[in-house]
Amino acid sequence: MAKEMIKGNTAVAEAALRAGLVSYFGYPITPQTELLEHLALRMPELGRAFVQAESELGAINMVYGAACTGKRTMTSSSSPGVSLMQEGISYIAGTELPAVIVDVVRGGPGLGNIAPSQGDYNQIVHGGGHGEYHLLVLAPASVQEAIDLTVLSFDLAEKYRMVVCILMDGSLGQMMEPAELPPFMPLQKETPDWAVAGIPGRAKQVLTSINIDPPAQERYNLRLMTRWQEIERHEVRFKEYYLDDAEYVVIGYGTAGRISLSAVRAAREKGLKVGLLRPITLSPLPKEQIEQLSRKVKGMLVVEMNNGQMLEDVLAITQGRIPVEFYGRMGGVVPYPDEVLGVIEAITRPDYAPVGHPRDRWLASMREMLGTGA
Repeated sequence: MAKEMIKGNTAVAEAALRAGLVSYFGYPITPQTELLEHLALRMPELGRAFVQAESELGAINMVYGAACTGKRTMTSSSSPGVSLMQEGISYIAGTELPAVIVDVVRGGPGLGNIAPSQGDYNQIVHGGGHGEYHLLVLAPASVQEAIDLTVLSFDLAEKYRMVVCILMDGSLGQMMEPAELPPFMPLQKETPDWAVAGIPGRAKQVLTSINIDPPAQERYNLRLMTRWQEIERHEVRFKEYYLDDAEYVVIGYGTAGRISLSAVRAAREKGLKVGLLRPITLSPLPKEQIEQLSRKVKGMLVVEMNNGQMLEDVLAITQGRIPVEFYGRMGGVVPYPDEVLGVIEAITRPDYAPVGHPRDRWLASMREMLGTGA
């Protein structure tokens, strides 16, 4: 199919339809409302189920019920709305149901603002709900990648019977780019063996997340962990840029990764041997690749649109083998490539000798940049 100019939110919605989305439940919240609005128009046209719930709490529990039927189901929201969904997400994970969640992140905490952010990293990657479970988290950096990962998310959710989250910031949800949509996939006709279907003569299916017996719950959690190990072996995704001869590595995902690539290219023009690792799966994070890079390069720079949430994961992986620097912007402020380039130039200087935690150094520089009263 030919490429067309399409907004990120609309692209994700249409890609979900073409991937076989049967039921959607959501509640409007900026900056993802266009996603819901597009589905509100298209799903009735296609004879599929669209419900604007009374709240995010209602939406995620409707997803829970629909997922029990084995049909492709989805919700979307933005940061404070996703916070409200955490209990339901834990229930869905605890019942081993496939479902897709799209989180178009905005500035926080609290209601914050409607500007783009990556402040939901910890909430999504490290599980905001109670209990011991993981989400498989995909982070696109372009509209085309958002389309491709949306289609993939439904396949992964069904393959592993788990919740898959597409985590993208408000910039990507609102931007328009030329992209190619996939053809329509045929809708599923068969009901999975594990699903509830109300089929006469079929054995009753009970899907629940409650397990009163502690040893049985422990065995269940062990099964979830074993499945997660399989995902870590087979589903890690990332992009590499200029790493063959890199002496320094920038790590960034989504819009921050996209901005970092511009900075890395500018650094290359200045003769600096810098490369970029852009994680596509944030959960599981490409730990092996980061660990291997930490044994061959002189330093790393983590770039995020938050206060250094992925930074802590990178520090745990590198274990102090090399200096790790951090640059971030918060509250919906998007960094410029020149800002990232300035940090790259600083850490590649021969006299670069960092002391203390990278977040402390970053905070000091931010106070200086924004003023002592910040």
